[in-house]
Amino acid sequence: MKKILFLAIILIVIITLGLPLLVNLITGPEPEAGNMKVHLFHHDSGQTEEIDLNEYITGVVAAEMPATFPVEALKAQAVAARTYVLKRLMAGGVINSEHPGADICDDHRHAQAWISKEQMKERWGVIDYYRHYYKIRQAVDATGNTVITHEGKMIDPVYHSSCGGVTEDSGSVWKYSIPYLKSVNCPYENNPRLIQTVRFTLPQAQKALGIDLTAIPVSTGSSPVETIEQTATGRVKTIRVADVDLPALLVRQRLGLRSTNFSAKIEDNQLVFTTVGYGHGVGMCQYGAKGFAEQGYSYKEILKHYYTGVEVGPMD
Repeated sequence: MKKILFLAIILIVIITLGLPLLVNLITGPEPEAGNMKVHLFHHDSGQTEEIDLNEYITGVVAAEMPATFPVEALKAQAVAARTYVLKRLMAGGVINSEHPGADICDDHRHAQAWISKEQMKERWGVIDYYRHYYKIRQAVDATGNTVITHEGKMIDPVYHSSCGGVTEDSGSVWKYSIPYLKSVNCPYENNPRLIQTVRFTLPQAQKALGIDLTAIPVSTGSSPVETIEQTATGRVKTIRVADVDLPALLVRQRLGLRSTNFSAKIEDNQLVFTTVGYGHGVGMCQYGAKGFAEQGYSYKEILKHYYTGVEVGPMD
C-alpha cells in the first residue's frame, strides 16, 4: 500500500512539473521576435547580460504581475512589456553612462522590474516555479511578436498595480498629456489591499518632508494637510503642509506612500495617511486587467480599454 502511495505521489510530481514543459515543446518553436537579444544590466551584480527577448519578457511579467493572475491578464502584461522594450531597442537602447553597453536594466525605477529563474524559484519555491514559469512563458509565446501602437508607432505602455476604480490622465501626473494615456473607468478591479493606512510620528514626517511641523496642532481629528489642487479623478496634485505647498508626487516619494490618492489627519500625535490604490494610476491597471480577464475579456480587449485609440497586432 505504501509503495502504491509513493508511486502515486511521484506520478503527480512528474505530471505537475513535466506537463507544462511538454505543452511548451508541442506548441513549436518560439516566434520570430523571440530570436532578438536584449542586453540587460543587473543592478545587483553590476553586470550586463545578453538574453533572448522572450526570456527577458518572461522575467518582466514574473516580476511585475502575480503569476496567479488569469492567462489573459498575463498576456496583456507580456505585450505591454514587449512594447516597452522594443520601443527602446528601436531607439538604440537606454542611453545611460551608468549602464554602458546595456539596452535596459532590471530596476523598475529606471525601466521594468525583472527577475531571473533563480529568483523565481526563491519567490515561488521549486515546485510552484515550474507551474508558474511555464504559465507565464506560454502567455509570452502565445502573443507572438504582438505590440501596442498608436498612429503606427509603438506606445510607451506604462502600467501600475491598482488604480482604485479609475485610471489617471498622464497630463495630471507628468508634464505632458499623451493621447493614448487618458483616464478610463476600471470597473472590475478587485484588489484586497486597495486601501492602506500608514502612520508617522511628527519628527519622522518632518525629517522626510524637510519642513517644520512643530507648529501643527496635535488635536485628534485635525487635518494638517490641506488639498490645494486635485486631478480630475480626485487624486491629490498639490497639498499644503504647515503653510508649505508641496507636489503630491513629492510627498508620496518622500513618505513612501502607495499613491497620491490619499487623505491625512492627526491621530494620537501621529500623522496618519490613508491611501487608495497603488502606483501612479496611468495606463494599464494590473488588478483591473485581472478583473477584465476574469470577466472573459481577451488580452487585446484589455489593452485597448486601458490605452485609448491603440492597435494591438504584430510588429511591422
